Amino acid sequence: MARRKLTHEGTLVLDSEGFSKLLGDDEPVVALVAEARSRGMEVVICALTIIEAVHARTNRSRLGWVLSGLRVVAVGDEEAKAASSLLTAVGLHGHKYAIDAAVAEIALRQQRPVVMLTSDVGDMTKLCGDRVRLVAA
Repeated sequence: MARRKLTHEGTLVLDSEGFSKLLGDDEPVVALVAEARSRGMEVVICALTIIEAVHARTNRSRLGWVLSGLRVVAVGDEEAKAASSLLTAVGLHGHKYAIDAAVAEIALRQQRPVVMLTSDVGDMTKLCGDRVRLVAA
């Protein structure tokens, strides 16, 4: 896979797939995160992403180390309400989209420009519009 280039400061948001690949030491994702950091970008995940990505075989030491280098954004009642409103605005609902909506809502609140590494470009395009640059994981 070719190395992805980021050309600006701002925020890099990882969805579940991006975070899973970072946990798995996936070379292109590790390189993307390193490049983002070298450009002054903050690397962020939604707290719910941890729940979605971690499983019984996750190396807990690696998980702790990776999380220590990320900003984990909590989802409280205000964020949940905003994510729910976001879903309603684009005509989506239900558990299939719940975590995506929380991740999108968090991405939309970050320092711009915002780039998101996601496995779900279609749904994230609906949720984020053109306010977040999406990169396929």
